[in-house]
Amino acid sequence: MSTEISTATAPARGLALASFEDAFRFSKIVAASDFAPKDFRGKPESCLLAIQHGAEIGLSPMQSLQNIACINGRPAIWGDAALAVAMASPVCEYVRETIDGDGEAMVATCEAKRRGYEKPTVVRFSVADAKKAGLWGKSGPWSQYSRRMLQLRARGFALRDAFPDVLRGLVTAEEAQDYTTATPTPSVTVSQPEPVATSEPATVKAASLDDMAKAKKAINSTRDLGKLADFHATVVERHQAGFYSDDQANELRNLIDVACEVLNTKAVPA
Repeated sequence: MSTEISTATAPARGLALASFEDAFRFSKIVAASDFAPKDFRGKPESCLLAIQHGAEIGLSPMQSLQNIACINGRPAIWGDAALAVAMASPVCEYVRETIDGDGEAMVATCEAKRRGYEKPTVVRFSVADAKKAGLWGKSGPWSQYSRRMLQLRARGFALRDAFPDVLRGLVTAEEAQDYTTATPTPSVTVSQPEPVATSEPATVKAASLDDMAKAKKAINSTRDLGKLADFHATVVERHQAGFYSDDQANELRNLIDVACEVLNTKAVPA
């Protein structure tokens, strides 16, 4: 396996991480600091993957940690960063955004022009569209900043349509947050073991930090989908037997899901 970190463009400023070891060492430092986003604190593996995803679209390590999110087990990019990445690309001629109307008559429009193409990509997202998607009036940003959310939804669709090669398939985080939550499943078929028979209910006790560290190390060092499937089955079995707590089992399963996703996407040309 190559130890080089993928970079779409060399960042003009910031720390340069030339190898996997450098990136993982940096991820450990960030994960233990107050600079790590809440979801990345204490999770150097997540920091590393965020840095890798960001590097592939030209973000520096710190930009990646602040602008790449993991939502429902999938990587996403915040809308302002997606706009910045698109506009910094040489294939982008311009991006124009407008919002017309007020109240329930509002319509957000994003016009993205790709250099060399005759016509721009134009996407409109209205209040009617938001209602159809079950978003209008939804608690949170859709109630507090509805105008901004319409703008971000039009932007996300337009940028992905006009510059799919620049964003590398990343959806905007604002859009990903509105998806129906689903439990991530591995990218390989996994046979679920039968529950372990015991004479009395298993006593759930959290595995030690050393046990968790060994399990994470084994998962992160595996480059074979079949072995990851075996790890998944083992985690399920040990969870049912009471060796792992619910939180520990979920953490390991999510780590396996991410590892499977990374291996599956390696076959796709950058």
